[in-house]
Amino acid sequence: MLEQDQSLRLALEEYARAVPAQGDVAQEFLALLDAPGPDPFTRERLEGHFTGSAWLVSADGERALLTHHRKLGRWLQLGGHADGDHDLPAVALREADEESGLPGLALASREIFDLDRHWIPERREVPGHWHYDVRYVVVAGADERFAVSEESLDLAWCLVTDIALQEDESMQRMAARWLARG
Repeated sequence: MLEQDQSLRLALEEYARAVPAQGDVAQEFLALLDAPGPDPFTRERLEGHFTGSAWLVSADGERALLTHHRKLGRWLQLGGHADGDHDLPAVALREADEESGLPGLALASREIFDLDRHWIPERREVPGHWHYDVRYVVVAGADERFAVSEESLDLAWCLVTDIALQEDESMQRMAARWLARG
């Protein structure tokens, strides 16, 4: 087992202890990590694979940067496929950087912020599959001028209090977790 895989295992176990309401979800992620077959950090694992996302917050912590996702047509956090990289915190930071164009981004910690297993519908030659999304907090620097990438229809800084009122359960959960931090 790779060192990053062992780090992910420990982080998932810690997350399950810290967030008991998501303990069953963490167990699904651990099962994927242990499952035989193609590397779960690559898209070649067609039934489902790991992705890394960023809860990208402003320096003052009041807003999060969301993407109007081009393929899914929804406002979501930034993130994407691991593409073979087993270091998911690094994946989240890289995706945030690529999708936002923001200078000075920093990973707040390597601690898991949220987990979400969600279905991605079939699209062209890619069958429908599960994303096992591991999310980390990424903090913006002083310069908040973003650049919309080809993966997004738009980007927007949104008040976390407003995100907490969205209909999307996953976005609500992250916003509530952020607002409840001590």
